[in-house]
Amino acid sequence: MGLDIPKQYVVVNGEPIINYCLRVFFANELTDVVVIGVADEWKGFVDNCLSEIQPKKPVLFSKPGETRQYSIYNALEVVEKDGAGADDIVMIHDAARPLVSPKLINRCYDECNVADGVLPVIAVKDTIYFSQDGKTIESLLDRSKLWAGQAPEAFKFKKYLQAHRCMSREELLKINGSTELAYKVGMNCHLVEGEAMNFKITTPEDLCAFEEIMRK
Repeated sequence: MGLDIPKQYVVVNGEPIINYCLRVFFANELTDVVVIGVADEWKGFVDNCLSEIQPKKPVLFSKPGETRQYSIYNALEVVEKDGAGADDIVMIHDAARPLVSPKLINRCYDECNVADGVLPVIAVKDTIYFSQDGKTIESLLDRSKLWAGQAPEAFKFKKYLQAHRCMSREELLKINGSTELAYKVGMNCHLVEGEAMNFKITTPEDLCAFEEIMRK
């Protein structure tokens, strides 16, 4: 992003980006507790965000890890200490996806009642080419069978925590997506329809797009 602060704390239309998804989760009737992964140097900033939102639900904090998945692992251990039940549902979301909708959150919760894990996806629109060197085409992939994963991802708590504990450190460091881990250990994961507006702010162009949406 080329920013001097983490992207989730950039102020857009008078509010830090993290506030947009926090408000949606705090308003969700199926969400009981929210856990925020935050580095010590940004804890005061997040506390100020929460004072603006004034959530009516408990908020817990977890430490960041050296990778995204280790940050999730830390949060799961906080959930365990808070007394979560084996079949409780944990939902993992990126603060950099500010336009998550209540409908999508509920869709993931509902589907997780009949699955170990749930991943929202959207269809891949472009033709996908496979190339190992990035210079020559080696094969074409059938885009009708390709899906782009989004967040939030939902999981049965105990099974997902155990999935982390049964993996070696080296294996965990290689995990890129929350559902990737669940799939690798054999958890029953379902796909649900995602939303195009639920994009992740990854590049300066994404940030500009979000700013424009907020202006409109």
